[in-house]
Amino acid sequence: MRRRHAAALAACLALIAAAPSPASAAPSPAPAVSPSESPLVSPDVTLTTSTPATASTAGRQREVLRRYAADTWKSMVAMTDPATGLPSDKIDGSLAPGTRAKVTSPTNIATYLWSTVAAREVRLISKDEARRRVAATLASTAKLERHAPTGQFYNWYDPRTLQVVRTWPEDGSVVQPFLSSVDNGWLAAALMMIRSAVPEVSKQAGTLLGGMEFESYYDPQARPDAGTGLLRGGFWPEKPTGCSVESDYNDSGTTVHSTCHHYGALTEARIASYVGIALGQLPPQHYYGMWRTFPDTCDWSWAEQKPVGTWRTYMGVNVFEGTYGYRGMRLVPTWGGSMFEELMVTQLVPEDVWGARSWGRNQPVYIAAQIEHGMNEAKYGYWGFSPSNDPAGGYREYGVDAIGMDTPGYTSDQERTSVDYGFEGCREGQPEPESYGDGVVTPHASFLALRHTPGAALDNLARLRTNFDAYGPGGFYDAVAVRSGKVAKQYLALDQGMIMIALGNALADDSLRRHFATRDVTAKLAPVLRQEEWAVVPPR
Repeated sequence: MRRRHAAALAACLALIAAAPSPASAAPSPAPAVSPSESPLVSPDVTLTTSTPATASTAGRQREVLRRYAADTWKSMVAMTDPATGLPSDKIDGSLAPGTRAKVTSPTNIATYLWSTVAAREVRLISKDEARRRVAATLASTAKLERHAPTGQFYNWYDPRTLQVVRTWPEDGSVVQPFLSSVDNGWLAAALMMIRSAVPEVSKQAGTLLGGMEFESYYDPQARPDAGTGLLRGGFWPEKPTGCSVESDYNDSGTTVHSTCHHYGALTEARIASYVGIALGQLPPQHYYGMWRTFPDTCDWSWAEQKPVGTWRTYMGVNVFEGTYGYRGMRLVPTWGGSMFEELMVTQLVPEDVWGARSWGRNQPVYIAAQIEHGMNEAKYGYWGFSPSNDPAGGYREYGVDAIGMDTPGYTSDQERTSVDYGFEGCREGQPEPESYGDGVVTPHASFLALRHTPGAALDNLARLRTNFDAYGPGGFYDAVAVRSGKVAKQYLALDQGMIMIALGNALADDSLRRHFATRDVTAKLAPVLRQEEWAVVPPR
């Protein structure tokens, strides 16, 4: 997770920690919230088909995707220090080595590991080159300073010297070393994949993984109403400025200072929960402690809208299975309404297969909602909203406000145009926006949608490439402001890594997911995910 995104998310999620406990009363129905319009497209499901005409189309699609993969891989190579095998956080659109960022993170390392496997699977590099690259990255990762006794990695390292970053190189500001549950979750997930994908380095990957303890983030008292706990955002070894909670880690005599907020919703941070459950370090019931939506009582009326749902019990945990309404659809929201919150995890974890009646239903509708917003509600002519570089400078969270639980939400335009549907019986809503401003579309969002809407995703990408200066030597630049035409001409390891893993799965029969979902992992996670049935309503 990127530095500014992490800070913004922490501030937002602090609201969860401060919010009152849910009432135990049964939910009352609430109507769908917005006007009903059908989206531009309905979800597809595959790149291939048996009829000759569509088979030819699928073949052309695969050629395009392979070209995208080849160029995107160039950016990953350019970001990587050739001496250490660690990727930088980002690089300029020119791919000049001197423009590499002087920091890397556990997530960046994870994205490079799976991108290397994807490049091998797509036959951009040989098996031997992939093995050498992965081995070099793991060897350098083993040299990184870690927190004892938790075995967790710090958030920022210098990819050249391998030292923990204590001064931010861009502005000289002080960095307090921090250990993030979601960043470590991504690195651990990548190591789990590598154990299967590259057998020659399985021992190296297993050794790194074996020292990582995810119970260091777990607060078993976070949901006393549910009888289970939640993960905290992370912890500092030394007391930071601002809010923190001091604790003795695992009664070991080691004091840590944890974030005041928990990851209480099903955002991208669920990767750490999946890893902890799969490794046997977190109770499987923990999965049900995370909110689908907050309940429908006035205690929670600060949330984006009043959900419709019912209480159900899974593994002894009471779960409010709520959905949000959006322009004739109903779906389980994310925290901010962005594409990567919903779909990044599923590039490794086959949620839509194991949770066919939950995630498998929700993800196509979530994509349809993003398309509906970009094409029909905001009328940008393009879609795909997710945190990215800001074409005006810096980094920002973008999303579809209406399908996020956070009231301010992640907005889709530079003007931060948002909606406020109110919370029936508790909080009055506001008139819907008459128009939207300069929408910011990020290509990685379309690649994440390939699994469910390949035709719509490829069309969106083709129009971005044709109508804007949106494509460079390393593939698509990070983001496009579609009304002003401004382009964020940088490549980010996180965003390019999402593109590479999506392409690796699309072109190689979900091989990266299969490498993660080994027999042991499937035995731990599949029985948990397959229990739920979300009341999702697709577009008409």
